[in-house]
Amino acid sequence: MMPFTPMSTPEDPLKSAYLAHVIDQKRQLELLAQHNVALLCIDMQYLDAADGHGIFANPEMSGVSSAGRRYYFSSLKEWVLPNVRALQDAFRDADLEVIHVRIQSLTMDGRDRSAGHRRLNILAAPGSKEAEFLPEIAPQGDEIIINKTASGVFSSTNLNYILKNMGIQSLFVTGVYTNECVDTTIRDACDLGYFVTMIEDACTTVTPELHEASVKTLRDRYARVVEADQALAEIRQRVTGPHAIDESESAA
Repeated sequence: MMPFTPMSTPEDPLKSAYLAHVIDQKRQLELLAQHNVALLCIDMQYLDAADGHGIFANPEMSGVSSAGRRYYFSSLKEWVLPNVRALQDAFRDADLEVIHVRIQSLTMDGRDRSAGHRRLNILAAPGSKEAEFLPEIAPQGDEIIINKTASGVFSSTNLNYILKNMGIQSLFVTGVYTNECVDTTIRDACDLGYFVTMIEDACTTVTPELHEASVKTLRDRYARVVEADQALAEIRQRVTGPHAIDESESAA
């Protein structure tokens, strides 16, 4: 058998096609100006994003190394939570939808959980501390809360139905873990036809390598990947700035 010799082609030969037809940044910015976009905040709760609680109640039993825990919680504190909150405030100020996704069972004993969550012993019962959102980024007013017991929110809830009802065609995605629930949600959203923007510095996981690997795979294939500062600038420009358009203009 001949040995495999890598061809001298671009890293992603389909990149230009995906950029034009799946990512379509121009269309994403149009949808932002038309208010057809929502912010998804994924699993920012005590179960998996608070030191000393939930999965990390017994750190040595969490399966995450001490170095991984240090990275995870420092990244949450130093940039993820501040960036998520800044994005939430910007969406609220622009009268755009902020949607909160969390892990929470329907029953106290979790008998309705997915098989995967049962095998992993993941349980956030209704009214439990584990099901509470972190106070820095908690829902306000009548913002929508979606409860799930699987990695992907689209496969385990009626979120797609809700978004369709509200005319949402584009999603800005934040949360944890980058390589699990965030990754799955972005891929599913893309497959369902949504334009997706991943906010790279508003997501994290338990090692920088896992975070970076997911970002590299998703970038320009399943999602447009930007940092929070760029997303905030786009909201100011397209929704509240000179490029903003009202609903009558978008309908014309």
